[in-house]
This record gives sequence, structure tokens and C-alpha cells, in this order.
Amino acid sequence: MIRYTIGLIAALAATASGARDWPDVVRSSIYVPVSDGTRLAVNIYRPANATEAAADKLPVIFSFTPYRARFRDDKGHVVELALDDRLALRSLIAAGYVVATADIRGKGASFGRRRGFQDRTEARDGYALIEWLARQPFSTGKVGMIGCSYLGGTTFQTLTTLPPSLKAAFIGASDFDKYAFVRRGGIPTQFNTRPDEPPAVDLASIPVDADRDGAELKAAVAQHAANTPMAPLWYGMPYRDSVSPQTGNRFWDEVAAYPYFKAIRASGVPTYFWGNWQDEPTAQVIEGAANVGGKFLAGPGSHCVPPPGFDFTGEVRRYFDHYLKGVDNGIDRAPRATWWLERGDGTGSFQKTSWLPGTTSKPQRWFLAGARSRTAKSSNDGILDRTAGDTGSDKFTVDYNLPSADYFAFWAGPMDAHGLSYTSKPLAAPVTLVGAPVAHLAVSADKLDADVFVYIDEIHPDGKDEVLAFGRLKLSHRKLSAAPYDTMGLPWHSGMTADVAPLPIGTVAELAIPLTPVSRELPVGARLRFTITGADPRQRDLKAIQQVPPPVLTIARGSASSVDLPVLP
Repeated sequence: MIRYTIGLIAALAATASGARDWPDVVRSSIYVPVSDGTRLAVNIYRPANATEAAADKLPVIFSFTPYRARFRDDKGHVVELALDDRLALRSLIAAGYVVATADIRGKGASFGRRRGFQDRTEARDGYALIEWLARQPFSTGKVGMIGCSYLGGTTFQTLTTLPPSLKAAFIGASDFDKYAFVRRGGIPTQFNTRPDEPPAVDLASIPVDADRDGAELKAAVAQHAANTPMAPLWYGMPYRDSVSPQTGNRFWDEVAAYPYFKAIRASGVPTYFWGNWQDEPTAQVIEGAANVGGKFLAGPGSHCVPPPGFDFTGEVRRYFDHYLKGVDNGIDRAPRATWWLERGDGTGSFQKTSWLPGTTSKPQRWFLAGARSRTAKSSNDGILDRTAGDTGSDKFTVDYNLPSADYFAFWAGPMDAHGLSYTSKPLAAPVTLVGAPVAHLAVSADKLDADVFVYIDEIHPDGKDEVLAFGRLKLSHRKLSAAPYDTMGLPWHSGMTADVAPLPIGTVAELAIPLTPVSRELPVGARLRFTITGADPRQRDLKAIQQVPPPVLTIARGSASSVDLPVLP
């Protein structure tokens, strides 16, 4: 066993909230075999005073990662998931929880082959580890699970197996319907499509305690060579019912969480869903909360960043204190949703409501109304207005010469210089947008298929602009279908082979495109801008999918094309 000092911050956090102060931690790591005998690397962190580990049985918090639970970084420093506080894990140890972290099979120090991405094998592994943790002598038998991004996905996937000892789940930035997320509108973008890491990455993992010479780590990493390659997996399944050449089955069905939402609700396992507004998965987070139930948090900022100005660590602690320790702290009676409402000047406030954001908003229709003087960045700048204006059409040639995007561009940048844009007059009164906008476009093309990207920007009174929401849809995926879960009234495209069809050249199609959710109070003097393009720089396969010559898209304006904005009364 190895003893660490957690540090002053975690100790103070525990003391301030009334918990017993556990300033230190005793760590151990072992291989745990799961149902098929594959050995997974598990790390156990027990709260301690000096070298003395807590003698009492304690509840356990578990986090399951593909990103190496313990490793050495490029500078030789040891990095440990459990001793970082982005997921409040370090503070939870100080507050009297055992924290366990594990590498998924095929990653880190774990043995095995990774089949796909969050498949049922991985979900069953989570089940096995939770039940193993519940049986250990340090455990009360109650286990909570927490994660964000991929770790949120392992939490959600494990939850779908309903382990008897799992008593609470905190799910951050994870998808409810993986096809609708990874290939939203039939178009893959940057999430999940990155290249696989070389073996050196996993070889930087810290061996488990008994593997003193690292021989077992090397043997485990050697098995990772048989992992399913990620980018070919996602690119190789264009339709929801595609059979993957990599896995030999309809893999989108296997990795979807939504088929289990009724069973999760019936089980009574408490859930807490978390996302941030400037993060593409938040649309899926809201749908997860709408269908599974439980609490919801949306903060300002980007992917998996603890919301500034909000006691995130305290919220996580209160949640697990109530459901794993039986503390009557009122979290079960608190308003269901906590969400940030941002104002145009960069300030904002957290709202506490009994309803999920967007469910009480009313659609306010804005039309692509007509031409205006050529004074903006785009030579095709038009008017966005509450009245339909003149009929007619605008056309543009898809621009593939786009600015480079960050490797992990979790949010889009303004695209008005690369397509058609329609801008409103300055607002005469504030407008509060909460929820997902929907674009309704009448579109034709000179190709049988093309991609359509849409963006809503706020242009501040000082002229600065930023993207508030964005969406995408391939013309061939335009058919609307009934969803197998509650979409909160948003249009849904199945992506099934039978529902996908080319658009005859010159034929006008009516597109309904849901955009990412927004929470923003627009001030007097701000303007709205709606942009349409045929490509986005965040597509990692942009060069491979370019059409030569590029498509020409025609958009009917007036009453034929509009945007419904979710206005909070």
C-alpha cells in the first residue's frame, strides 16, 4: 500500500462541509478478473490519517476510464484520476469515501481487447467491478459511479446493466443515442473519430503493485493491438442499421443507452445528468435527463469543465452523501434542474427550476426574409426578420476552403463568410433563448446529396460575434421519423437505410434541422445572424468527403424558410 497526502484543498473542503477530515489516502492496485476472465487494472484509494486507513466500512465511488487511471506524463510526473478534483474524486476521499478507478479492457494497464467503443462487454465489465467493490471488506456494499465524456459513457453504460449494488450515478457529457450524436443528421464530425493512440501511450501506465518489473503491463498492452480501430468503426456505419465491418453486427444498436431508459426508471437508481452549454453533447445530456429522470445541471463553459461560480464539488458530495450515506441534506427535495443563464455582457446567473431548460419555452419564428445591401462579411448577406418578406431564392457554392479547427473543437466558430447568412435588425427589447432552435429550410441542390450546416450567432452591440447554436443534416437523411424516446418535440431523423434517399437534382426538399441548445439573454441592440454552409472545419474527414465540383445549394426564402427560436416567456 502507498500513502499520499491529499492536500489542503481537499481537507478544507471536507472540514467546511462538516465531514470528518481525512487528509491522507492509502492506495493499492491489483488486477481483478471479470466474468470472462479478463484481468482489469483496478486502483483503490482509502481515506486515511497518516498511515492509518479508515477502519470503518465506507461507501465506494467508482470511475471507469479509457484514458489511463494512473500514468506518467511527458515530464515523468505521475497522474492519477482519483487524486484530481475535476470529478470531485479527491474531495470525496477526504470526505470519507473509498474511491476506485479502473482502466477499461484494452486500455491502460488492463488486459484484453477493446471491441468497439462502450459495447456491452464493457458495460458488463462495469457491472462486475461494481459488484466486486461492493463485496470488499472496506465497503458498505453501496457503490456510486461518476464520470464525464467517455467516463460519463462508461457510467451510463454500466447503469444500463443495473448492478444491484449501484445506488447512484452521476453522468456528465455523455450521449443517450450514440448514432444521433456521432452521426447527427447522417454527418460525422470530430467527436470519436480521432486516430487511435500508439502502444507507447498505454505503456506509460503505472503497473499494478504486484507487477514490480512491468512485465504484466507489457503483456497487457500487447493484447491492445487487437483493439477495434475507432475512426474506421464510426465512418464504416453510415446508417443506424448498418452492420459494422469491424464488429459484425448493428453496432449502433449495441452502444445505444436509450433502449434501457424505461428499465432504469423502473429500477429507482437515482441519476444526475451534467453538461455545459458550450459543449456539443449537452443536447444528448438533456434528452438523457428527460427520458431517464433525475437531476440536471448545465453550467457555462466547455467540455467537462466544473462550472465556475457553482459549488460543483459540494453538489457531487451532497448527492452521494444522500444516496450512499443516507444523509438528509435536502438534495432530493431541491429543484430538479440547475442551469446557467448567460447575458450578453458575459455575466449571468444560475436558475433553479422544477423543469428542464427548453421545456417551457415557446417557438418564435424568424424568416429568411430577403436581400439587403452587401455590407457584411458575406457577399450573400440577407435579412432575418419576424415577417416573411419577399419570396425568391438565394444560392451558394459549398466552400471547402475553411479555416483550420482545433483538434478538439468542442464548439463551432462563426461561418458567415463561407455560405449564406441572414441578419436581424438590432433588438429593440431583450430576448431570452432557452432550449434548442429548429431550422426549417426549403433546399434544392445540383447534386444528389450534400451536407447542410446551420448556425445561429449573436452579434453584440460592439460588433463582436459568437455562435450560440449549430446543427447539421445530410440531404439524403431529410425524412422525419417517430423517435423511440422523448425528443421534447424536436424533429428526429432515423438514419435507417430505408429512410435515406438521394434528392433528385433541382427538387426542393423541406428540411427540419434541430440545433444545439442555448441559454442566453440577448440584450437590446444585439443582432441575430443565421448562417447556412455546406461544410464545417471540425469535420476530420473534410478532404475525403469533398465533392468536385462542389455542390451548389439553393435556399428558398420568405415563408418557405425560417428558424424557430426557443423564447422563454
